[in-house]
Amino acid sequence: ACSSYYFEKEEVIFTGDSLFMPDYGTGRCDFPGASAETLYDSIHAKLYALPDAVRGFTGHDYMPNGRQLRFMATIGEQKTSNIHLKQETKKNDFVKFRTERDKTLNAPKLLLPSVQINIDAGRLPAVQKNGRRYLNIPIE
Repeated sequence: ACSSYYFEKEEVIFTGDSLFMPDYGTGRCDFPGASAETLYDSIHAKLYALPDAVRGFTGHDYMPNGRQLRFMATIGEQKTSNIHLKQETKKNDFVKFRTERDKTLNAPKLLLPSVQINIDAGRLPAVQKNGRRYLNIPIE
């Protein structure tokens, strides 16, 4: 449920959750419907095909190692410095890394509500008769 928006005239792209800042890498691929193969193909065929000067704005920043907030890196910076996926990274290597690493990560606290809203393009659930909106949380 990630989309990127490119504004060619301004040389700007909003990368959503596919590319984060180069020192944080790429989005995880263990959520419903996700695929490390698809992420690799999409980044290489679409994002890394853009001119190096294009400014990429990420959906959010996790500020690794306590560094200051960053929200923009050029496509050129991503290609040369992204810790998960540089331009020369082979697909098999990325898929193996992403798949193995994702198995070690805990689910984010707000995963279920986020997926429900992201999958519906940011639209909130319909208002119920009592005037409230509800998200569904599965119980095992």
